[in-house]
Amino acid sequence: MNKEQVQNYLLSKPEAFVNYPFGDGVEVYRVKHKMFGFLSLGKETEKSDSKMSGHYYINLKCEPDEALMLRDIFPSVIPGYHMNKRHWNTVILDGSIPQGEIERMIDNSFKLVVSNMSKKDQQSLLIKM
Repeated sequence: MNKEQVQNYLLSKPEAFVNYPFGDGVEVYRVKHKMFGFLSLGKETEKSDSKMSGHYYINLKCEPDEALMLRDIFPSVIPGYHMNKRHWNTVILDGSIPQGEIERMIDNSFKLVVSNMSKKDQQSLLIKM
């Protein structure tokens, strides 16, 4: 998936919106003000992981066991950059992961965030799903 496809898919989720609390370069995707992902471009000077340099990447929430499994399967899935590495993965958009798998990871992130909301908020979103 490319940047535009990811942006469109993230915004297709019920009540999803984007804001920029970390500046213009980092798009934070939220549902009812809870973050379920963010999209950014890896900088060429970034020292944390050279695989991210020059590629867009998304951080997505994930169940801890699944997060480890995805990291084992896909070299472009790494522990969440600047996030709780137990609950977040960084997915590098370098073309190596099938679109359906990235969409599934986005869906799971959205569902995990919604599952931690109040019952009232969950029901208002479930009607739209």
